[in-house]
Amino acid sequence: MAIDLKNLTIKKAHDHLIKGDFTAVELAGAYLKNIEEKNKDLNAYLEVFDDVAEQAKAADLLFKEKKAGLLTGIPLAIKDNILIKGRKVSAASKILEGYVASYDATTIEKLKKEGVVFLGRTNMDEFAMGGSTENSAFGVTKNPHDSSRVAGGSSGGSAAAVAMDGALAALGSDTGGSVREPASFCGVVGFKPTYGAISRSGLMAMGSSLDQIGPITKTVSDAEIIFKAIAGKDPKDSTSLDTTIYRSENGQEKKRIIGVPRAFTESEGIDKRVLANFQASIERLKKLGYEIKDIELPNIGYSLACYYIIMPAEASTNLSRFDGVKFGLHKDGKNLLEDYLLTRGEGFGKEVRRRILLGAYVLSSGYYDAYYNKANGVRELIRGDFTKAFETVDAILTPTAPTPAFKIGEKTNDPVAMYLADIFTVTANIVGVPALAVPSGTSMVEGKSLPLGIQFMASHGREDILFELGKAFCGEEV
Repeated sequence: MAIDLKNLTIKKAHDHLIKGDFTAVELAGAYLKNIEEKNKDLNAYLEVFDDVAEQAKAADLLFKEKKAGLLTGIPLAIKDNILIKGRKVSAASKILEGYVASYDATTIEKLKKEGVVFLGRTNMDEFAMGGSTENSAFGVTKNPHDSSRVAGGSSGGSAAAVAMDGALAALGSDTGGSVREPASFCGVVGFKPTYGAISRSGLMAMGSSLDQIGPITKTVSDAEIIFKAIAGKDPKDSTSLDTTIYRSENGQEKKRIIGVPRAFTESEGIDKRVLANFQASIERLKKLGYEIKDIELPNIGYSLACYYIIMPAEASTNLSRFDGVKFGLHKDGKNLLEDYLLTRGEGFGKEVRRRILLGAYVLSSGYYDAYYNKANGVRELIRGDFTKAFETVDAILTPTAPTPAFKIGEKTNDPVAMYLADIFTVTANIVGVPALAVPSGTSMVEGKSLPLGIQFMASHGREDILFELGKAFCGEEV
């Protein structure tokens, strides 16, 4: 049978594979054909693996032996900062060009046990620093809906791969919106779990108190399937946890209340098309039977400033290991210090250098208390606001991004304008709560139909609420 990649989901693909309508080899081949046709223009993949057919044959054998699970034979794309043993991984940086992973990330271990087919590694902003995938050392990823525009970032390659039907689903990482923003720009689903719900072992660290691996998919149901497969406590990551400790409803059904922080969502600088779509999304939720309640989050306006102190501080510390001594790029200088300066100066891109400098500054003697400690204090205030809000509402709703996808090059010379694109997404990372971005419509911009998205946030460990709301909003079976 002809494989309808546009409307394929994990469950549909699994049912077809069980029935024998097509094999895992044929399914992988259909995606490889699409990648070959589209990737040269969009640059979603940095590398397509040369053993995809062999992986798919192994998956077909599992079906033959009646040992296949729901994810067996499902073709996935993996962001270029998640380690797969024996494969190149560079975080889209020259400083790690040619580096080969020596072990599997815990998420990869789990997916290998499921029999997933890994198609390749996807492009990203260098070391996940950016919101447009323009900071990659290997070229920008273009938006499948309009190739003159960005795909979002930092997981732009993963989002574009799913949107262009170059993978059934993908893994990304989210430090301040890096799964959700590109998902919104590309018209797909992006999910950031509770901090600690998925192990960070084998994910290249950027902001250790903020990073989370998350799926990018066509449907909310697919995001839920992948999340359940890779979630759980991991002895290799001391920050990982079993999020079922947060559950309190004992399975009882109740009418969900969705909070809207109006003062924040209607603040200056939000595109009128985004606001109109957001209002239409609220009306849609009302028609579905959900109660909408206006809420106050007094300190949410400080989220972005707080994030851009904590994240660079953690990034500058994490990236100090890339010095050209043990692995990656190495440049010879007259002495060890010059080795470091030459290697890091040439190996790191402009945005990474900017954030390392900013992070080192806020952690330096005399400024640590004034900036870093103060930001952590503000973080606690924001956490308190969310804790209080979740006493009266089940979820909080905002747009995912303040604008549709912007033009390539439009914001590259204005880092503050680029950082403002994260205004709605960074808070979930600061507070550590789960957040789900879903497509909510489109807007005509310069003759092109560009996707728009909304974001649900729930309390720690309440991914179940997000999946319920997301599926209802998107018209999926709940």
